Parts: sequence; C-alpha cells; structure tokens
Amino acid sequence: MSDEQNILKSLYPFMDQAMPKDETQPQTLLSYTIEDSVLLTSIQKKANESIQTKQAYFKANEVKLLAAAKMVAEVYQNNGKMLTMGNGGSNCDASHLAVEFLHPVTAGRQALPAINLGADATMITAASNDLGYENAFMRQLIALANCNDILIGFSTSGCSENLINGFEKAKKLGLKTLAFAGMNGGDMLKSQAVDLCLVVESNSVHRIQESHLTTYHILWDLVHSLLADNRKSQVNQS
Repeated sequence: MSDEQNILKSLYPFMDQAMPKDETQPQTLLSYTIEDSVLLTSIQKKANESIQTKQAYFKANEVKLLAAAKMVAEVYQNNGKMLTMGNGGSNCDASHLAVEFLHPVTAGRQALPAINLGADATMITAASNDLGYENAFMRQLIALANCNDILIGFSTSGCSENLINGFEKAKKLGLKTLAFAGMNGGDMLKSQAVDLCLVVESNSVHRIQESHLTTYHILWDLVHSLLADNRKSQVNQS
C-alpha cells in the first residue's frame, strides 16, 4: 500500500469497503482508483451524517423554532427590525439571514428590515481596535438598536465572547434575543440574556452550520406565514 493510501486509510477507516461501479455514469468516471473509491464512499457518509444531524436537531427543536418564528414575527408586527451577528463562517450565516429578510426571493413576500452588524469591516475593525474584539458589536448596538428590535447571533461553539457581550447589551436596551449555537450550546444556552437558543448537538462545525442554514430558511418562511395570517386577521376584523 502506498503512502497516499495509508494516509487516506487513516482519514477514512472505511476505505476497504469496495465501491461498486455505476454503469449509468459517463465512461470517464468508471475508471477510478482505490483512492477515488474511498472519497466516493466518504461523500455518501458525509451526506448521511448531515441528514441524520438535521433530523435529530429538528425533532428536538421544532417547538423552539416555532416560538422563535413567533418572536421574530412579533418584532416586525411592532415595526421593529432584525440585527444579526457572528464570527467567521457564522458571520456569513448572519449576513445570509439578514439578506433573506431584506431581499425576499419569493414573489409576494415583503422586504423586512434586517442588518448584519458584522457586514461593515471598517466599523468592526475600528471598534475592535479601540474597544477589543470582545466588544466588536457594542457601538452599532448602541447606535442602531431600538427596544422593539431583535438581535440574532450565530456561534458554532456557543461561546463567542463578543456575541455574549452583544446579547447582554441588547437585553439592557430592551431587545428580544435569539441564538443559534452548536455542540452543547455553550455560554449562549446558559446566558440569561438569550431568550431562545437553538442548539445543534454535534461536534462538527460543518454539520452545525448546515443545520443552521436549513433552520433560518425555515424561520424565514414561518415568519412570513405568520405575518400573512396576521394581516388576514386584521382585514377580517375591520
């Protein structure tokens, strides 16, 4: 066995499982090596792991997710806005969530105010340089947040200090708070400054972020459904 094969076997202990050739695939894909077979098996294992993680997570959190949707819908019904925050890949999720609400891709869904606090690199680096990264979101919260808003934070560990500080500041300002966390929920799950914490119980950052992505797509749809139902109710009462 070559050094490359030994390395692959250490990374993928199931490499001895032979992958059957798929005759439906183009001829160029039929002649693969044992290393290719290992990686093809890995694709299916990772996909199955992602599905299983989501299924367990949504079964455990469906009631919380509905409660989160009602909380966000109430914010918009009261003319509030959404503020989001995160670090690294979780900042990408924070941006993605904000743009889903600000720029809905489904016809008939209204644009709703949402701002990712981590989107302005100049502001984040200025605040971090002057106040420390643990206070990266403080200035924006003080300047932008109102008591009828909601702050949503993403952390795969649940232990990001700047997010915890952001939630604590938000609570002092009267905001509602929602956390997306992973692993065992970390400090976010324990924090009294977090109204609701959705925890993906996985040690894989990738599986956690994949579940977060699915969650906020569902959240977006639930919020718009609740807002539509509220508008219909108001029309019927008038």
